[in-house]
Amino acid sequence: MTFKTRISFILLLLTIVVVGCKSTKTVVTNGAVNSGLTTKQLIRNSTKANIDFNTLVSRLKIETTQKGSSKSYTVNLKIEKDKQILITSTPISIIRALITPDRVAFYNKWDNTFFDGDFTYLSKLLGTELDFNKVQNLLLGESIFDLNDDNYDLTANDKSYVLQPKKQRELFDLFLFVNPSHYKMDAQEILQPKEKRMLHIDYLTYQEVDKNTLPEQTKILAIEDEEELEINLELKSVKLNENIRFPFKIPSGFTKIEL
Repeated sequence: MTFKTRISFILLLLTIVVVGCKSTKTVVTNGAVNSGLTTKQLIRNSTKANIDFNTLVSRLKIETTQKGSSKSYTVNLKIEKDKQILITSTPISIIRALITPDRVAFYNKWDNTFFDGDFTYLSKLLGTELDFNKVQNLLLGESIFDLNDDNYDLTANDKSYVLQPKKQRELFDLFLFVNPSHYKMDAQEILQPKEKRMLHIDYLTYQEVDKNTLPEQTKILAIEDEEELEINLELKSVKLNENIRFPFKIPSGFTKIEL
């Protein structure tokens, strides 16, 4: 499978869980790094900053750039937190995808193809076990890994606290950059030097929604060897905690995609 195909598949999953709200204000992030803050205190503050909602309906504009060519499109999102995520293309529902903790599935009416599987492929690609919660946390501005499940070294740069495991994992290196104002992530980075791969997520701006701090603008950079893919996300209107349905059924006669 080509780099473009693999990364596009990852981004299909990643970009469907970013959230925003139509009644929001941009969060000011001019806090100073406190040199006296301990690792335990930072992890406690970051955990408290995790957002809380039941359901979400939203629109998300996605812009991709690769080899000088850019594309832009908008999708509809339906999210039941920690349970299921539905994405549909607009204005016509040609592409539809569903993600649950046990299932990753989508179909494309343009070419009558579908995929129906789990997170096994993405886990192998990233060199670590990947699941629904990790993907969700990644794009909600929360740590991809439970900060209480590992021992971290704490340093700082000019604007962020920097966490990294005391013992980096065998297959990849992890770096977490925590904002000193609201304790959400400024950035997250996964490096695989042997495979010459990097996944870097920058949270450019945040917004306040019902007393929760959520990503507003996010930039994703995926690199493998000499190939590079950039994705910029712009959040659109959202309704929170409404009763919503998640209709999804793969049409008969479609051809399964083997990844």
